[in-house]
Amino acid sequence: QVQLVESGDGLVQAGGSLRLSCAASGLTFSSYAMAWFRQAPGKEREFVAAITSSGVFTYYADSVKGRFTISRDNAKNTVYLQMNSLKPEDTAVYYCAATLFNRGRASFERSSGYQYWGQGTQVTVSS
Repeated sequence: QVQLVESGDGLVQAGGSLRLSCAASGLTFSSYAMAWFRQAPGKEREFVAAITSSGVFTYYADSVKGRFTISRDNAKNTVYLQMNSLKPEDTAVYYCAATLFNRGRASFERSSGYQYWGQGTQVTVSS
């Protein structure tokens, strides 16, 4: 059974930092590209960042580019999202997701392209 378990949720002030982790089990982690999405209340789920299975290529939403960094440790079956210079508009439930398919940036940005999802973790940024 595949499980993706996020951790690192919290409340932080604007300008602060937070690191999310997503531990994967039940799959060959090094074969999957991984991504982070987020969903704010009343809004659709949106793409945040993705990383290819090897970790060589990363992709970011324009809204987080330069502030967030996605990385992975295939030895630990874990993907991370380092979030710096947080803004109140970053407040959302953050989800990690896994996909076997690597078809470039456009495919990574579509939530429908992912086979597995975590349960989500809350990030709240106060002004």
